[in-house]
Amino acid sequence: MKPFTKICYLFLLLGTLLLNVNCKEKTMKEGNEEMSKGETKTIKVEKSDYGVAERGEKVELFSLKNINGFEVDIITYGGRITSLKTVDNKGKLENVVLGFENLEQYEKDNPFFGALVGRYGNRIAKGKFSLNNTDYTLAKNNGENSLHGGLKGFDKVVWKVVDIQDGDKGVLKLSYLSKNMEEGFPGNLTTMVTYTLNSDNSLDVLYEATTDKTTVVNLTQHSYFNLSGDFSQTILDHEVEIDADTYIPVDGGLIPTGELAMVEGTPFDFREAKLVGKDINAENEQIKLGGGFDHCWVLNDYESGYRSVAKAYHPESGRTLEVLTDEPGIQFYTGNFLDGTLPAPNGGTFAKRSGFCLETQHYPDSPNQPKFPSVTLEPGDKYSTKTTFKFSTK
Repeated sequence: MKPFTKICYLFLLLGTLLLNVNCKEKTMKEGNEEMSKGETKTIKVEKSDYGVAERGEKVELFSLKNINGFEVDIITYGGRITSLKTVDNKGKLENVVLGFENLEQYEKDNPFFGALVGRYGNRIAKGKFSLNNTDYTLAKNNGENSLHGGLKGFDKVVWKVVDIQDGDKGVLKLSYLSKNMEEGFPGNLTTMVTYTLNSDNSLDVLYEATTDKTTVVNLTQHSYFNLSGDFSQTILDHEVEIDADTYIPVDGGLIPTGELAMVEGTPFDFREAKLVGKDINAENEQIKLGGGFDHCWVLNDYESGYRSVAKAYHPESGRTLEVLTDEPGIQFYTGNFLDGTLPAPNGGTFAKRSGFCLETQHYPDSPNQPKFPSVTLEPGDKYSTKTTFKFSTK
């Protein structure tokens, strides 16, 4: 073969090879695109209008739903969980969180149903604390104390939606800028809360915050659960387990005394699952002060980080709730102050002890309790904590 002919042959062969490679790549790319188009999203996120808040702000509702039928509804007003539907041991799907039918009811005074709570979850004594030799006075909304962020905490603001994702997870990311001295707290606090629904019927709540001035922060989620799905029933027939050897006694204003008390031999011992109603009316000073259980348990193994800390079980329906967190404490509240005046969605009202809360958090009044884990956030640092509510049946 002549040199010129040989060179032409080689170029022709090379061109053919490149054409084949390009065709294969194009075919593979088109195939992958078709597969992507044909994929079934295991978790969907749907948006709808929920109303207009008093200040004219639009409020939206987001429904996160997986292929098991598990569904959670969240509104941007207060970042509130308004409904959480899960099946019982017979496959019946029911809502298991206390809530209202409309925005107007959420804007009225209510016990934080389903709300994101901040800047400070739980109580701060006399609405005061000192930080870096500066005294701060907070809005008082619980007698002489500040509770759950004050008169207009995070539960009463419209959160901004910054991200929505569906697919193998359902994600709703919300943000709120709490300005310097809002409700008396120092610093501009940029807060992000991400709700993530998973295919195993677990709901993750990731809290993140940064500040431009030294401040305090303690965020939590305030859903009231009734695993029976029947809000005309109390939660006294639920079994609860809390992994804690100690709890925090309180005074008459439900402010920590500063001591940690052993649960052993007291109504506060939930280290093994027991009925909520077993000791809720016991002759015990702390029970009397709280009108039942309304205390913070000091969770075991805080240093190990994210772990399982509490469980609730309703024998008749078989529904189980497991709580996982990296927080040091959990406020177990048995709806002692529900008084039958608030309307339930399907008629009737929410009576005393028709729901319970498991609020993961740092301890109450920590800014005034130097022996408690710190709740101080410095500029340049990031507040980050995660809690998971996982549902199943027995």
